[in-house]
Amino acid sequence: MSRKGTLYLIPNVIAEGTTDAVILPHVKNTIKAIRYFLAEDIRTARRFVSSLKIFDSIEPIQFNVLNKETRPADLSDLLKPLAAGNDMGIITESGCPGIADPGALAVAFAHRQNIRVVPLVGPSSLLLALMASGLNGQHFAFRGYLPVNKAERDAAIAAYEKESRKMSVTQIFIETPYRNNQLFESLVRTLSGSTLLCAATDITGKSESIKTRTVSDWRKEKTEFPKLPTVFLFLAR
Repeated sequence: MSRKGTLYLIPNVIAEGTTDAVILPHVKNTIKAIRYFLAEDIRTARRFVSSLKIFDSIEPIQFNVLNKETRPADLSDLLKPLAAGNDMGIITESGCPGIADPGALAVAFAHRQNIRVVPLVGPSSLLLALMASGLNGQHFAFRGYLPVNKAERDAAIAAYEKESRKMSVTQIFIETPYRNNQLFESLVRTLSGSTLLCAATDITGKSESIKTRTVSDWRKEKTEFPKLPTVFLFLAR
């Protein structure tokens, strides 16, 4: 039986201009041997690979799209290089593949085909925010995006707070940067004053800010978030 390739999960930066600080030499050396990549956006993936300065030219390298529109039926063709014995890499848009990321589709397929999967160490805004929040890191849940509709968003926050208080679980959310302030306003308005709320903005970037306060304390001052990636976490007490 012919040898199958290995599927590498390649982390990407989560803040501009941080490649040297967050992408380890081991990751760069691994990427150097790969000629087939899957990415959410080929243009940004090519730019990321170019920024590593490990190839004389990236023109011979093959990039294909793996995003939320990818169908399970497409995976066999996308991962053909693995079946032929070639290593492949999945490059996420930000952070680590498979975490809040469509790369999980290809990873699940690889496991079904008995293909070796290797996660490479890199930055994850969700885990870094949790680490720095001071909230419960033993029991936590990532909830993704909350509803855009205000009433539905408030109802979801209230339900998650009830669960947090009952189970001592840290609830974690993200939002499109231009809606950071709407989400924060809903959190501060809906949550109980004693609930601990953390906002982690531009993690690893030049404008990094990570603050954990009670909701009562957040209410005492005017807070405006920039249009930068922000992770919100809370723990009800």
